[in-house]
Amino acid sequence: MDTKLKVAVLGTGIMGAAMARNLLRAGHEVSVWNRDRAKTEPLAADGARRAANPSDAVKAADVVLTMLFDAAAVEDVMRAAAPGVRPGMAWVQSTTVGVQDVPVLAKLAAELGLDLVEAPVSGTRAPAEAGQLLVLAAGPDSVRRRVAPVLDAIGARTIWTGQDPAEGSATRLKLVVNSWVIAASNAAGEVVALAEALGVDPQQFLNVIDGGGLDLPYLRTKMGLILDGGLEPASFAVDTACKDAHLIVDAAAEQGLKLDGAEAFAARLDRAAGQGRSKQDMAAAYYSSR
Repeated sequence: MDTKLKVAVLGTGIMGAAMARNLLRAGHEVSVWNRDRAKTEPLAADGARRAANPSDAVKAADVVLTMLFDAAAVEDVMRAAAPGVRPGMAWVQSTTVGVQDVPVLAKLAAELGLDLVEAPVSGTRAPAEAGQLLVLAAGPDSVRRRVAPVLDAIGARTIWTGQDPAEGSATRLKLVVNSWVIAASNAAGEVVALAEALGVDPQQFLNVIDGGGLDLPYLRTKMGLILDGGLEPASFAVDTACKDAHLIVDAAAEQGLKLDGAEAFAARLDRAAGQGRSKQDMAAAYYSSR
């Protein structure tokens, strides 16, 4: 099987642009589309074909990759892509969506004749740019082989969670992973806020936990963004984190759970967005303490 594929990337924000570049570096032929067309200009300089619309982007593709904001955007864009779709194309759906959204998108894939692979990714700007994302994927063996060159280009490894993408096993795992990500990010902001309020140098806190069981590189990274004023450009933006936090709360509620911490952090992210910080890193929730 030819490992060099024609790939259409729909959505070229922080993550989608990085994925497209890594696909180009791997030798694939890449078409890109974004609602804000200016975001595709740098990719054209790297060798991607800029498509006028989603249908144009997918018309010659072997694999379609979606990396958009939410499930509503995915459905809207894929319906716009429908005139260019050929039955049997593979669709790698990497947008983080809710558990309840997965069967809706699986139904859309069947309607369009697409072979769906559920493939949310774990990682932020730096690992995405380095092609070191962790791909959480679900799909049948026959389709796995076809999309393997794409997943290998965007990620360091792929964890397969199931054969049927409509069951949402990859999305469920992604929401569990992100529940930890947002908890750790929230802790970073609150530690800095409390330390400053009590007249404690945040570095003293880091010295206390240094090298012990409580130490965490991610905590240090997020604290560093706050202390050094490095919230832009975002690794994981407030608006995206807010969307994911609410998806986690909703998924828990559907199972009869109340996640107080996740609910509180969703509210903190809502406040940060209300302060005009939507495009800053999620660590900007630190300012919600004020």
